[in-house]
Amino acid sequence: MRGLKDKVVIITGGIGDLGFATAKRLFEEGCKVALFDLKETDSGLAATIDALYIQVDISKEENVKAACARVEQELGPAHVLINTAVAFVFKGIEASEDDWRKSNGVNIAGTSFVTKHTVPQMIKNGGGSIINFSSVSGFIGQRNFATYNATKFAIRGLTKCWAFDLAEHKIRVNTLCPGYIYTSAFVNSCKALNLDIEEENKRASEMHLLNRQGHPDEVAAAAAFLASDDASFITGSDLLVDGGYLAK
Repeated sequence: MRGLKDKVVIITGGIGDLGFATAKRLFEEGCKVALFDLKETDSGLAATIDALYIQVDISKEENVKAACARVEQELGPAHVLINTAVAFVFKGIEASEDDWRKSNGVNIAGTSFVTKHTVPQMIKNGGGSIINFSSVSGFIGQRNFATYNATKFAIRGLTKCWAFDLAEHKIRVNTLCPGYIYTSAFVNSCKALNLDIEEENKRASEMHLLNRQGHPDEVAAAAAFLASDDASFITGSDLLVDGGYLAK
């Protein structure tokens, strides 16, 4: 009873590893996919699936409004919204005004703007599913991660509030909370810090009961579940895809 064929899906951060893995999975399930991202589209990725790509800064509401309107015009009103876009700002008490503005502007306000301008389309469809990406960092404290973790806690709070607000419209709202996932961002950060990739992967793997980092496809599978009719009685919930990280 997946019920995903021909559904219109908006994915923010759609060119990132997790966003694009999710886009690919939902395209394979028969969805019509729109990708929002601040970055220019990668021609290699664009050739992989037939998706509508829109370059947009989600921290700017007018840009978001125009992007969502374009989705409705070209693909039809959205049934599913998956908010994966994130600004990675890792600072502690020393965080500047600009640090907070960037982190909050994308992770909280940006997520809210896209949701605001997608919900009316879902109402036209008689319901929908919103999946907000949080993280294990939305449950715990981590050294010098305040600017990041605060937004991931906030995403979980927004999700529960929106689940209340939108239930009458048959719109389900849930968070998906990955643990450490082996992505290009992980590899690039190791290179930037002159860290041994294999050693860092081993260290991160040992944080999880399954003794490895996750893969983008595993996160995408969980997102597809929450988007589908198989999750029809799930709203206001946190789905952990963390290899047992928080069970330790």
